[in-house]
Amino acid sequence: MKLKRFLLRHFPPGLGLEYTQGTDVKMKMIDLLDLNIRSDVEAVAAALSGREPLLTAGVRAALVRSLHALQQRLRDAANHRYLRHRTLRAHILPLTNATFARTGERCLTGSYDRTCKLWDVADGRELRTFEGHKNVVFSVAFSNADEKHVLTGSFDKTARVWSADTGDCVQTLWGHTAEVVSAKFDPSNALVATASMDNTARVYSTASGQELGTLRGHTGEVVVLHFNNVGNTLLTGSFDGTLALWDTRTNQRVGVLAGHGEEISNCQFNFDCSLVASCSFDRTARVWEPRLMKSLAVVRGHEEELQDVTFDASGKRLATCSTDCTARVWDVAADCRPVAVMEGHRDEVCKVCFSPGGWQLLTASQDHTARLWTVETGACVQVLEGHQDDLFFCGFSYSGDVLLTASKDNTCRVWRRDDHDGGLARHVGILGGGVAADAGDAAAVGAPLRRPLGPEDDGMGLVDLVRAEDDDAV
Repeated sequence: MKLKRFLLRHFPPGLGLEYTQGTDVKMKMIDLLDLNIRSDVEAVAAALSGREPLLTAGVRAALVRSLHALQQRLRDAANHRYLRHRTLRAHILPLTNATFARTGERCLTGSYDRTCKLWDVADGRELRTFEGHKNVVFSVAFSNADEKHVLTGSFDKTARVWSADTGDCVQTLWGHTAEVVSAKFDPSNALVATASMDNTARVYSTASGQELGTLRGHTGEVVVLHFNNVGNTLLTGSFDGTLALWDTRTNQRVGVLAGHGEEISNCQFNFDCSLVASCSFDRTARVWEPRLMKSLAVVRGHEEELQDVTFDASGKRLATCSTDCTARVWDVAADCRPVAVMEGHRDEVCKVCFSPGGWQLLTASQDHTARLWTVETGACVQVLEGHQDDLFFCGFSYSGDVLLTASKDNTCRVWRRDDHDGGLARHVGILGGGVAADAGDAAAVGAPLRRPLGPEDDGMGLVDLVRAEDDDAV
């Protein structure tokens, strides 16, 4: 075996080892979920070398440089402020949902006007309008990695797959008897799963549009679903107060996570899908071990219904938000002990997400604002003002350079990182594509790493390429 190069995944930190074995080129991925800006890089390199045969003494210097590059990227992603860059306004009726392309170059919006629109974030141009649904478009999503397709779910009881390039409808997915409220591609884009108010989820072939299975078992509306990062398991959350896990190869239910006393409002896998988090109108969140179908922790502290829950990129922290006007951060590794309380919103907080590096928390509220917070202290870094009605969405691009907020005022606002806030200068442009680094170059921009990055970030990550020395055969 011969190591060719390292590939660096920035968020969460990870190291790809590309190597040759005979005439085959292979890749091994090492997750570095514990790497942070305070880590002793030399100690981390020594530990990795001790358990990985490909990491010989001959590549030690390149390994250390790679780890320093990852660590620097984490530093770059520390606390920042953002400036309003663009307002997107075109739907004739209120928005229902929005989502970001991972690079931050494009976004999707759904609306009561029965359309979905694709936008160029940089200049605010409407690139495409997807028309054909007979009722409200409630769910919108990009295909994973290539973002060549768009998926919509509608109150007309169907979901549709569209070409992002032409705007043509590729497939119409029939079968539900009530509103479709969530729709997702699996990591390979071979399957589409839909959740409906008819108490079922359904699985379809993306290529043919054929229904492959109806997932029955919930006794209430199915309002949220997620694939794991392999695509062989689907997680659903329902107003019946339970979560269910389904085998997408057989479309059979393999387990039920029961314990919440009221409706599920959201649920999510962590990065490696070893844990599931859920939140409920019963004022609690829970962390589950899906393999054992076991509740590991009940997260209490909010005074009213929980609206959203999310893991950070590494899965080490959990964030929740509530109609009690607060968001909270919890330490998953320490039995979900409280880390910080974010107080300052004047109305319900409906959406929460971590920055890519995990240093900041972004919240959206019915008080017409979004807020940026420091995770460690709960201090408010910035209030993002300007919307005229309730916010229902907020999100970061993969690099953290761009934010998107969406409101019932019928607008989305694009915010770009302020390069004059004392942080490091932002990279010029949005990174993408790229070339291999010369030998010893630890920070050249490279091509996407062809591996799903996690359940909520299934696209391909921007990576740095670091060539191993040519004579380093292992």
